[in-house]
Amino acid sequence: MRLPDPRDPAGRRTLIALAAVVLAVAGIAWYGWTATAGQVRPTVTGYRVESDALVRVGYDLVRPEGTAVTCRVSGLDGSKGRVGTVEDAIPADGPAIVHRVVEVRTSARAVTGVVESCVRVAAG
Repeated sequence: MRLPDPRDPAGRRTLIALAAVVLAVAGIAWYGWTATAGQVRPTVTGYRVESDALVRVGYDLVRPEGTAVTCRVSGLDGSKGRVGTVEDAIPADGPAIVHRVVEVRTSARAVTGVVESCVRVAAG
C-alpha cells in the first residue's frame, strides 16, 4: 500500500484525515486510561446459594495499593429485590488485587449475589 502523494491536493487531504484519525484514537485511549487509573473495580467471580438464609459471594477487587475500601455485597431474589446486604471492609494493607468471599445472611432465598458498590475509605 502506497501513501498518498503530499504534493497532490487530494493526497494532502487524505494525509490530514489520516493524521486526524490517529490523533483522535490516541486522545480517546489517553482519556480512557486517565479516567480509569486509580479506580476501585469489583468483579464478581461467583456466588453460591447455601440455604434460604445464606448466600456466599466471591469477588475480586482491584484498587490502588494502600487504599482502604468498603464494598456493599447483597443477595437478590428472583425479582431482583434485595434480601440481604453486608458491608465488607477491606483494609489498606495488602495487595492491589484482593479476592474476597463474603457471607450474606438473607431474609428470603436469594437467587444471586452481587457487589452493589465499592468506595474508598477516607484516611483518618
